[in-house]
Amino acid sequence: MMQLTLVLFERLGLLLVVAFVLTRSPGFRSLLYREFSYKMAIIHAGVFGLFGVAGTLTGVIIDTDFNVIREFVWYVEENQMVVSSSLVAIVIAGLLGGPIVGIGAGIIAGTHLFFLGGIGFLANSLVNPLTGLLAGYTARFFSQERVISPIKSLFIGIFPPILLMHLLLIFHSADQEMIAIVNTIGIPVVLSNSIAIAIFTAMIAVVLREQENEAAFATKQALTIAEEALPYLKEDSFKEKAEGIANLLYARLKLAAVTVTNEKEVMAHKGLGSDHHRIGNHLTTQISKRAIDTKQMIVAYSQEEIQCTDNNCPLEAVIIIPILEGNKAIGLIKLYFRKAQQIRPVELMLAEGLGQLITNQLKAIKAEQLELHTRDAELSNLQAQINPHFLFNTLHMIASLIRKDHEKARHITIQLAHFMRFNLKLVSTHLVPLEKEFEHVKAYITIIQTRFTGRLQINFSEPEGVSHLLIPPSTIQPLVENSVGHGLERVTEGGIIDVNIEKTAYTLKVSVRDNGRGFPEEILSQIGDVMLTNRQHGGTGLYNVNQRLMNLLGEEARLHVRNLPGNGSEVYFTIPILNK
Repeated sequence: MMQLTLVLFERLGLLLVVAFVLTRSPGFRSLLYREFSYKMAIIHAGVFGLFGVAGTLTGVIIDTDFNVIREFVWYVEENQMVVSSSLVAIVIAGLLGGPIVGIGAGIIAGTHLFFLGGIGFLANSLVNPLTGLLAGYTARFFSQERVISPIKSLFIGIFPPILLMHLLLIFHSADQEMIAIVNTIGIPVVLSNSIAIAIFTAMIAVVLREQENEAAFATKQALTIAEEALPYLKEDSFKEKAEGIANLLYARLKLAAVTVTNEKEVMAHKGLGSDHHRIGNHLTTQISKRAIDTKQMIVAYSQEEIQCTDNNCPLEAVIIIPILEGNKAIGLIKLYFRKAQQIRPVELMLAEGLGQLITNQLKAIKAEQLELHTRDAELSNLQAQINPHFLFNTLHMIASLIRKDHEKARHITIQLAHFMRFNLKLVSTHLVPLEKEFEHVKAYITIIQTRFTGRLQINFSEPEGVSHLLIPPSTIQPLVENSVGHGLERVTEGGIIDVNIEKTAYTLKVSVRDNGRGFPEEILSQIGDVMLTNRQHGGTGLYNVNQRLMNLLGEEARLHVRNLPGNGSEVYFTIPILNK
């Protein structure tokens, strides 16, 4: 019994080596992730069936004198019996692939045992498909686990050999020699098969963990590279994009070489082969054109596939990743390797993920640029608006002053020119020095106070040390205009407007107060957020200012509006101090 046990474990070592190779096959992953299809079920049944046949071939033979024949099992005499390890493969087939794979593999292994013949051939043949079927249904109790734990599989592996012993005794119930054979082989077969099944499932768990670690590493590396590539992808020049991406990928991935192209020619190359992989070379190879046309990643494992013009090129394999913008391939990223064996599954996962991330980033950048252009157009439109009534009234006032006070008319004309010039320049800039904004406000105040002499007083406080700070243009003047046109609309005399600028260490607060009628309570919460075109309460001007402030400086800079105790109102905003 001891000799048989040792021989079985020795043969199972060979079988586990075959199993290790099997776990490295590309199709094995579909079993681990339960990717079922009838085609794959047939293939896996065939593979595990052959694995079961290998378990039979590496088994041992015992004769009626209980001699253990250690030769490989190529044929069996009538007085000999096969002690096979085929049940190991069949149990694994059922646990991983379910009843269909299990019974299919069992039929293949059982048929082989049937034709070998020998003592107990019928029980040996029948136990394999039965084991595959039962193992497949047993696996359904562990459907939430990708791989059954070695302890559970050790327990499950005890039963198929016991089933075999029962079948042998059932088919040969009157044979005393069979009882003696079962007593001899029972414990060795149970021990060897159950332990081998446990080792096999542990081996599968290791493979699965390796695959997950590789996938996690490839994903993390792809995300890191995509994030670092973002500044280069934002470059306007495709050449600058290509050079930045090529240098980044060459440094991060430790490749033999990296090439980045547009649709027609090489834009950047880093690494080996730079003597003939030159910038400006046209894309002439079929593999490059196919990648552009199909917009799919292509892998070449030989120089013949790469079609390099230099016979001495040190680059033997390449992964070609198309750079997609919309539905069009605008270029290629080529990752070169010295040997084809260096392209492992992790490199393929990394390349595929990198291509998707770069494509998504280009989409995001394009959408961001479109949004910025749209916002710029809206800001330019808002900034360039001039109240036509103000312009006509000022021109009418100048015409009246020309007859009465030439100097005053000249002064107002100059102020109007400053005011108009500032508005025309608004379309070309988003932030201006506070000094320029003050000049704009002062020009407006001069014009308005001349127009409403004796009726209106505007106080303007200009603190020191703020003239260099930046502010969105035409933000203070519309607030003053709102107080003049709406807050003091019904005030015939004694109207006062206070424009206060307060500077702290990190912020600048601008407030405009008046002693007019204030805002109706029902619209206070809407001012600045809704364009009140049907009301005469400064809805359009305040809305434009609020949108400029929030678009350029964020939500914190929005307008705040409140009515003052007694009478009058205050409109104010606070912005961060911007020195650049």
